[in-house]
Amino acid sequence: MNILGISAFYHDSAAALIIDGKIIAAAQEERFSRKKHDHRFPINAINYCLEEANLSINDIDYVAFYDKPFLKFERILETYLTFAPKGIKSFIKAMPLWIKEKLWLKDVISKELNFSGKILFPEHHESHAASAFYPSPFTDAAFITIDGVGEWTTTSYGIGENNNIKILADIKFPHSIGLLYSAFTYYTGFKVNSGEYKVMGLAPYGEPKYVDLILNELMDLKDDGSFKLNMKYFNFAAGLTMTNSKFDKLFGGPARKPESELTQREMDLARSVQDVTEEVMLRISRHVKKVTGKKNLCLAGGVALNCVGNGKILKEKIFDNIWIQPAAGDAGGALGAALFIWHQYLGNERVVNQKGDSQNGSYLGPNFDNQIIKEFLNSASIKYKELSNEEITTAIANLLNDEKVIGLFNGRSEFGPRALGNRSIIGDARSQKMQSIMNLKIKFRESFRPFAPSVLEEKVSEYFEMDVESPYMLLVADVKKERQEKMTDAEQQLFGIEKLNIKRSDIPAITHIDYSARIQTVNKETNPFYHAVISKFDELYGSAVIVNTSFNVRGEPIVNKPEEAYTCFMRTDMDYLLLGNFLLDKNEMGKLEKDVDWKKEFDLD
Repeated sequence: MNILGISAFYHDSAAALIIDGKIIAAAQEERFSRKKHDHRFPINAINYCLEEANLSINDIDYVAFYDKPFLKFERILETYLTFAPKGIKSFIKAMPLWIKEKLWLKDVISKELNFSGKILFPEHHESHAASAFYPSPFTDAAFITIDGVGEWTTTSYGIGENNNIKILADIKFPHSIGLLYSAFTYYTGFKVNSGEYKVMGLAPYGEPKYVDLILNELMDLKDDGSFKLNMKYFNFAAGLTMTNSKFDKLFGGPARKPESELTQREMDLARSVQDVTEEVMLRISRHVKKVTGKKNLCLAGGVALNCVGNGKILKEKIFDNIWIQPAAGDAGGALGAALFIWHQYLGNERVVNQKGDSQNGSYLGPNFDNQIIKEFLNSASIKYKELSNEEITTAIANLLNDEKVIGLFNGRSEFGPRALGNRSIIGDARSQKMQSIMNLKIKFRESFRPFAPSVLEEKVSEYFEMDVESPYMLLVADVKKERQEKMTDAEQQLFGIEKLNIKRSDIPAITHIDYSARIQTVNKETNPFYHAVISKFDELYGSAVIVNTSFNVRGEPIVNKPEEAYTCFMRTDMDYLLLGNFLLDKNEMGKLEKDVDWKKEFDLD
């Protein structure tokens, strides 16, 4: 039984393939189209999934789309009617696309894929819940799904038992913690649906001075985590912007212009909305524990990518165990929709992986073997050194110790927004200058943004205040107290971005200014190559932690093919690139043709 899952037409389009309930392949369209957060029909991702399994569209039994278009259209129409005549510009802009394409998705899918079989449409939050529970390592669990909005639902919770999921309660549009967070993303000058990470990273530089204002004016938050937004301050229901002039007046001025200088105000706003979001997540979690009595919790939806909030739930020990879908946003809806059809619609039993989850480390994307890579390198006359597996680990360990920055392109690419060792840029976490080098010379992004550590799973508690797995970089915990370095009196007087360059621990490159880190634990079974690289670094130099960031520059999706990895390598100040078993040294490379001035392109001079 072959089931193809699809998500599309909002942001982060994706496709996923399951065969007899087993996850075979999944990928976002952006990796192939090279358009970040690509929302278009994911034809390239679909073709990849079919090729990975050596199938044609005629072999597919069911296609599952991740939400119900008519229900979403109903919400949009009712919302415009509620706010009319306000929002007429937005209405005129949205309707042609709905009338032409989005309403007739069954026809679009049939035509695009030449598919004559059955097409099914689970609800949006059913797809999220399915993506959270079914791949998890639990036979039964509570689940919480939180995002901007699906059809009507913005937040839901329920229970998963064996092969069934059941949503017990929800919060409906326009009341959305995801859209509240996006409103502050917009107001602080970042891009909605992609800049939320920046707000989360900026938050520790600020003070929570607007928390009371948010809770008194913007939202009515109840003890059980349910809430209502005061819509007089927001424009997202029917307008083309997230906030309005009343919001501006409440917070003392207009929204920050994108790319303009960050001020303490933006840092305080970021900290305040982050604190409120964490409080909402904690209250909902406590309520769900009380209602369901379950020991295990599964999370999905875009807000589940808020790893700081996830870390707070873990730290409070509300549930015994937590599992978070690595592609928690809309991309993961494609996988959830396919799994929902297999288990819930068709009633197939679920086999739980007792050793871990059934998502294979989320290494579900394309792989390029050494033969393909070698052909590319030779055809482009690129100098390289071919290494054995044992030589690779030693070479990488030595280069890391020399404070070199290395691109890793190895094995199947990751499904979800995080690079987990196969499409990563790595460095030495002990280096005090590594964060600055990577942000400004490699990633070409804002200097305040923190980097994540990859740590051997078996040694995580030696470095961090955490003793559980975090394979998908979705949990935050503090660096161990004994590894932290106390700030001097003078350093404690510093404010905002001035705090950036203070050394806070013996692994400063991954220690955020509040002593926290967004942790990826590396498992020997799930990714033997990446585990071997870090193990060798630990063996030779006594550090089981390295810096890991995604293999891309700001504004571009993570690299997908060897050619893209090479281009990114040549356009940045990366020192070395490992493509499969082939090591490239920047000092031996010529200048890349059609070079791009990235700093100029992103206004970072």
